[in-house]
Amino acid sequence: MNSSHVAADDPIGVAVVGAGYWGPNLVRNFQASTDFRLRWLCDLDVGRAERVLGGYSTVRATDDLTAVLADDSVRAVAIATPAGTHLEVATAALRAGKHVLVEKPLAASFAQGRALVAEAERRGLSLMCDHTYCYTPAVLRIRDLLHSGDLGELQYLDSVRINLGLVQRDIDVMWDLAPHDLSIIDFILPAGVAPVAVAAHGADRIGAGRACVAYLTLRLNTGAIAHIHVNWLSPVKIRTTIIGGSKRTLVWDDLNPSQRLSIFDRGVDVASAEELGDEQRRDMLVSYRSGDMVAPALTEREALRTMVEEYARSIRSGTPALTDGRAGLRVIAILEAASRSLADGGRSVNLSEWIDA
Repeated sequence: MNSSHVAADDPIGVAVVGAGYWGPNLVRNFQASTDFRLRWLCDLDVGRAERVLGGYSTVRATDDLTAVLADDSVRAVAIATPAGTHLEVATAALRAGKHVLVEKPLAASFAQGRALVAEAERRGLSLMCDHTYCYTPAVLRIRDLLHSGDLGELQYLDSVRINLGLVQRDIDVMWDLAPHDLSIIDFILPAGVAPVAVAAHGADRIGAGRACVAYLTLRLNTGAIAHIHVNWLSPVKIRTTIIGGSKRTLVWDDLNPSQRLSIFDRGVDVASAEELGDEQRRDMLVSYRSGDMVAPALTEREALRTMVEEYARSIRSGTPALTDGRAGLRVIAILEAASRSLADGGRSVNLSEWIDA
């Protein structure tokens, strides 16, 4: 990436497109960042954009995206509009020579996402997906623990994301909630470890016309599995992930701010065939390990602040962001494959059908 160069000490001119649910959060974090200078807030409802900015802001509000993209002081654009508009808005920004940050999902389909990735790479521009959860202190620590080998080789991952939630009109529970878990899994997996197939089962027992409860099982290329449970119908809210490693097991409870992470030196050890005598080879020797539990201290920090810093780093260094366009594309590939599996009664679908297409 070498286009739209920004000097190391100069603030990066940025525009936010979309002043609805997520846009104001981006506005606040860009305004608080020394790496960026917010120039524009663009929304079809100019009055809404003006209300987000407040009466004394020097940031300009507009409904004219063309004017924003024509501004040479704008080197980067952050898009917080509905997924169906991402292809059009992001493509226009990239063709105008702007670095682009896109709210998840990257696009409405894998084909659209692939077109965006190709456009950014062709122009040497940063394309980043706002997978916000990946920048929470807990997930950053989990990533470090897996990448460093402190947990050992990944054996399984089990995630539960359930609550009595709003039944969406246009998407099922899988597309609503699972992108969080899929983006986290993509983010934390060590190099060389990747999903190769997905199977999905779901149910609609309230007549909503789409799955309200779903289970996804990912098969990894190492033989490990990752399981995701998402549910709009649970009377209790649970946000828990268990990651089993060959050395230690980690439990992440996102609803427990005083102890989000717990690492257990407990598990199962199995002797290899080479370690067993002839008389023992017919039976695997299993031993149970029961050690200490530690709860690492985490510095509470807003994930969006860290995400904005990563966007700036990617732009200034010309290297891909940790959650770049290809990361967003991998998440969409799994969701589309899971949808096919769901429609086909839960059969396992190879991800190569999308990623290699």
